[in-house]
Amino acid sequence: MKSSKTFHFLLAGACFTALPGLLPAQAIAQQAAVAIDKDDIGGVVRGPKGPEAGVWVIAETTELPTKFAKIVVTDDKGRYVIPDLPLNVNYQVWVRGYGLVDSPKQRARPGQLLNLTAVLAPNAAAAAHYYSAIYWYSMMKIPPAKDFGGSTAIPKDVTLETWRHRMNNTDCIGCHQLGQESTRTIPAAFGEFKTGAEAWTRRVMSGQTGPWMINRLGNQLGAVPFQYFGDWTDRVAKGELPKAKPQRPSGVERNVVITSWEWGTDKQFLHDLISSDRRNPTVNPYGPLYGSPEYSSDDIPILDPKTHTVSTFKMTMADPNAPESFGPPFHATAAAKPLAPSAYWGDEKIWAQKANNHNGMLDRKGRAWFAAAVRGTDNPAFCKKGSDHPSAKAFPLDISGRQVSMLDPKTMKYSHLDTCFGTHHPQFGYDADETLWLSGSGPVAGWINTKLWDETGDVVKAQGWAPWVLDTNGNGKVDDYTDPGKPGEAGKDMRVAGSGPYAVMPHPTDGSVWYTFNVFVGPPGFIRFDPKTKLSEFYAIPKEGIGVRGGDIDKNGVLWGSGSNGSLISFDRRKCKGPLNGPNATGNHCPEGFAYHRYPGPGFAGFEKDSAEASYYTWVDHHNTLGLGENIPISTANLNDGFVALKDGKMVMLRIPYPLGFFAKGLDGRIDDPNAGWKGRGLWSTNGDRTPWLMEGGKGSKPRAVHVQIRPDPLAK
Repeated sequence: MKSSKTFHFLLAGACFTALPGLLPAQAIAQQAAVAIDKDDIGGVVRGPKGPEAGVWVIAETTELPTKFAKIVVTDDKGRYVIPDLPLNVNYQVWVRGYGLVDSPKQRARPGQLLNLTAVLAPNAAAAAHYYSAIYWYSMMKIPPAKDFGGSTAIPKDVTLETWRHRMNNTDCIGCHQLGQESTRTIPAAFGEFKTGAEAWTRRVMSGQTGPWMINRLGNQLGAVPFQYFGDWTDRVAKGELPKAKPQRPSGVERNVVITSWEWGTDKQFLHDLISSDRRNPTVNPYGPLYGSPEYSSDDIPILDPKTHTVSTFKMTMADPNAPESFGPPFHATAAAKPLAPSAYWGDEKIWAQKANNHNGMLDRKGRAWFAAAVRGTDNPAFCKKGSDHPSAKAFPLDISGRQVSMLDPKTMKYSHLDTCFGTHHPQFGYDADETLWLSGSGPVAGWINTKLWDETGDVVKAQGWAPWVLDTNGNGKVDDYTDPGKPGEAGKDMRVAGSGPYAVMPHPTDGSVWYTFNVFVGPPGFIRFDPKTKLSEFYAIPKEGIGVRGGDIDKNGVLWGSGSNGSLISFDRRKCKGPLNGPNATGNHCPEGFAYHRYPGPGFAGFEKDSAEASYYTWVDHHNTLGLGENIPISTANLNDGFVALKDGKMVMLRIPYPLGFFAKGLDGRIDDPNAGWKGRGLWSTNGDRTPWLMEGGKGSKPRAVHVQIRPDPLAK
């Protein structure tokens, strides 16, 4: 039973929001049933036909140190509660939803009951403006099968599967959300064009990495993508609308609470953030978040979610004279001048960095470890042929494009750890040595014994690496091996290669380390490395899976990856029926271990059974940090503006509806207070699109860090 004080507060709020006219008695009773505290805003959303269920209510303020927003979903009676808002500031509050256009923004303060009136979309085009990007992107056509094989401008070595791979979660769509308003239209500043293909060629030329995008689309894919992108935007310009329509959030999707903060700069993209230790998510409770600006800047943004403040830390180099860092395959990450002026930044070179901080992980002490460059690409002598380092004797390495660094938040000391192998994604193992495993290491598996480094400060002794060798002779140890591309030889093992490891996934119990492998070049799949034997096992993605990008491993050892066929791919090694090593265990020996779980959203014409979702990364929630349970795989839903979780065989969509264009490249879970219920836990991520000015808000928009929580019901406070 509510106290008389609370009841008086609710009644006063109802009377306040009724002015200047009086609400009907039934409406007042329903509004009073929305219980709020002094730091909440709540009420009822109604449209012309009554309460609006499953629509978003957004509250945003610019009166905190950084722009702040909170978003909730209405229940089946149109009621909403936006909980735990910072006090003593004003908010703009409005309604957004499918079938609607944004309602007028109303000013409100925490502790206020506020009824809102939804505004029906006047036509289908106005309604489609608020659809996730996937509904628009799936309108793009895929070349017919007859156009492949060398009879057209499509290069002979490009198959239909290759094309779908490129258009799904690699190439352009691996860095940018395609389908939001900014990409389904052509900026007027570019001028007039005879064809959409010309317009798209001009668009790509204006990017910071325009020369490399032109090379990919124009040379490697025969310039044919420009025709299909152009046809797509031409049809949109003529008024064509998506054929599919999204459904409003239902079930547990209405229990989502989203909090966001602007951080970074308007010219800076953020690849990722880190909030806690994935093995122990109670590390760094309520603490700061550390961003990774990758190619755009050496300034790490640090967000304090308690004070809503953003600070920066400038990453340094062991070699202060090191040149601007490189991106794969060892080209500058930004051209000195765009090939053609940007519609937003003209000829300005807005990206400049040396450290190339891709992303980070926290250890048990709360220290942030980053895949970041600390020097130029040429390796020191201890990495190369002639060195007495055990790993160099077995497999010398001449170059590495990115190494490792560590920031200790207690002292703000920044350490450089020079590695012979390249780095991309870091993950800590579950062993006593606190081994840090790195992807992006090319022809080898690479690691750092951080316990040894802490004890000695000797990064040379603390690191190791080993090539990817399949035990094709089946004797359980590394022997002489054939090199990649060479035919197998009796009695020898086989070394495999390609574009190498992408996501890294230490097994929670058996000591092995898994990776998604050959995401860009070579047969894609999952590869397993055994640190004890230094042997590997490779499991190729079956043809229907096309490819895989980011992935993770659950507590049972099942792998989960963002598939290039619009599905969440799982692989369970325990289901393999044949030998796991030997002459026949070279990749295609366990198709029975794979399964596919379709992502939400429409598919391209002719491929409707597959979603067009271009998921970048998948992460498994081992510790119920979100609230859906333990061992739940969660993928970035890059064209659905958020994340998607697989719960009890069903996909749960977690959309970030504002600003339109949310595009994440990773996610992280943290438990701030295990005794605080849903309020003490949640997922953390950041908008990772390389062009934040293309999302809703346009030029001046900054990346947004987001906290996603699930409460027990839509009115929990």
